[in-house]
Amino acid sequence: MARTAPPAGTVAGSTGGRKRRIPLSGDFRTALIFLLPATIGLVVFYVIPAIRGFYFSFTDYSVLQPPRWVGGENYARLVSDPLFWNALWVTIYYVVLNIGFQTIIAIGLAMLMHRLTKSTLIRGMALLPYFIANVVIALVWYFMMDYEIGIVNIVLEAIPGFDRVAFFGESMWAIPTVAFINIWRHMGYTALLLFAGLQTISPSLYEAASLDGASETRQFFSVTLPSLRPVLAMVLVVTVTGSFQIFDTIAVTTKGGPVNATRVLYFYIYDLAFGQLDFGYASALAIVLFAILMIAAVVQLKLMRADESDEL
Repeated sequence: MARTAPPAGTVAGSTGGRKRRIPLSGDFRTALIFLLPATIGLVVFYVIPAIRGFYFSFTDYSVLQPPRWVGGENYARLVSDPLFWNALWVTIYYVVLNIGFQTIIAIGLAMLMHRLTKSTLIRGMALLPYFIANVVIALVWYFMMDYEIGIVNIVLEAIPGFDRVAFFGESMWAIPTVAFINIWRHMGYTALLLFAGLQTISPSLYEAASLDGASETRQFFSVTLPSLRPVLAMVLVVTVTGSFQIFDTIAVTTKGGPVNATRVLYFYIYDLAFGQLDFGYASALAIVLFAILMIAAVVQLKLMRADESDEL
């Protein structure tokens, strides 16, 4: 007797000739179609460039000539490169300032929104700076803090006992100023993420803590923070990763100065690649930065036990 071909979407089993149907429903096919453009973009603009960058990190490549394989010379070079270590230190200093103050302020704003107001308008106003392009915000603050004509320095000079400050021109003030600009822009967005986490905490936990005589401060450290830990871990991973990639604010304000005081790692990589056309060494630094971010993310998630919750 002739055997008929199995219908579409089925495959023969390994025993007994039984057939197993593959779940290729209409919704599944539709989902694949919608995912296809994003997948193509991911491969073309992220995966392929990442693979090429990894290859270039082992070469001497300046665009003007074909890549020349040099092995691990680029990685050996960065070990003795004082500008790399300076850029790494400046970046870490910026990240500590930015994340430290941004997280504390964002937690405070989230608590205020959770306890004092339910207004959607106020929540939207907190997000407003985040919707403005970072370059625009950097330029506005750059002119507001200008040593000669900036409104901030005009007000400072008008206060008895205060003088003008070269916010972007002095090594001591440059990185804290850049950190302040980015804190101001991102704290509302971070606060809204934490506010969403606060709404998931059961009110019964606070009621039980109040019955036990816990003060507001005690409730914050014993109930709020432990319950907020998974969300806080996610927020910290995202913000730390973004802070290590600070570039646009530096590019439009200090351009790495004064005297490399704001030459963060990302800006140093950009300068090597597009300023000095040293794409091989720049690619090696980019790989190192990727490794740093990956290790930092894993350490944060492990230390904060992001996959666990203290709620019963």
